[in-house]
Amino acid sequence: MNQLPCTLEALVVRTDFSEDGAWDSVREALFSPNKDGFLANVALVDDRQYEALTLEQALDLIPTEYQHPLVVLADSVTVASTERPLLVMDLRAERGHCVRVVAAELWSIENNLSDANMDFEEFADAVDGDGVFRGF
Repeated sequence: MNQLPCTLEALVVRTDFSEDGAWDSVREALFSPNKDGFLANVALVDDRQYEALTLEQALDLIPTEYQHPLVVLADSVTVASTERPLLVMDLRAERGHCVRVVAAELWSIENNLSDANMDFEEFADAVDGDGVFRGF
């Protein structure tokens, strides 16, 4: 497996290829602005070499030059739910700590962590009872 690409945007890595429609739904949610016009600044990685990529493997494949504070996996849990809960991994304060976020709300985490307006823990503390962040 090759190292993940080094981009200025947050990487969203597709790890489940079982349902193309689910991936299309994720992409649509990520590239549709919210009601205030906010979008996540992301680069999609849609490459079968990353199929079934685990968190631990993803951490090992992040280039040292990658400066973004998070990386995101679109995994089997993402595909299984119509809300498309992505797995967001912190790369700064507590490297490898994760939280799920519905695809339509990824902009909130990505924008605020990129600008250092908020900490990863603030989002982790705001998850619903099922462990998914759906916004404030």
